[in-house]
Amino acid sequence: MAINTSKLELKTPRLLLRQWKPTDLEPFAKINADPIVMEHLLSVRTIEESAAWVERNNESFNAQGFGLFAIELNETGKFIGFVGLCPAKFEAHFTPCLEVGWRLAKEHWGNGYAPEGARRVLEFAFEELKLEEIFSWCATTNKNSIRVMEKIGLHRDFDNDFDYPSCPEGHRLRRHVLYRLKASEFAAAR
Repeated sequence: MAINTSKLELKTPRLLLRQWKPTDLEPFAKINADPIVMEHLLSVRTIEESAAWVERNNESFNAQGFGLFAIELNETGKFIGFVGLCPAKFEAHFTPCLEVGWRLAKEHWGNGYAPEGARRVLEFAFEELKLEEIFSWCATTNKNSIRVMEKIGLHRDFDNDFDYPSCPEGHRLRRHVLYRLKASEFAAAR
């Protein structure tokens, strides 16, 4: 199915998942520079690293028809982070695969925005893109993301937890949990 990515938007009752705008860079860089938001990733990011990330993400939309959507609050139009699909950028026993992922400004945590946006992305992935399975992973320490994965219906694949390849041996973030969801499971739960 051909997807027109120049106009691709997904909506939920409270959120607009949309393509990135130049005005998103400053608040996105602020999110990426926040040590609390980035606690379960290896490091905070500079504005230059954030800009390069946005550019790579836009290329993904153009090349694949999907990527990580900017999240905007319907009520105010405020940018609050991202949610979407991303190919795994490392080799493991379960790759290649697509991950559903998210990152929100900390002042928007606890409002249910990540699960709301991620559920809409799963619907898009399974019903429009016709994908067969979606994965998600995070460091074992990231209880907030684990909670989101479970809220959106992904189930833990205990036998396939793994050590993140780019994380140094002995680092507190090296061990990752693996969650997954098949299209048939998603359909059955609806």
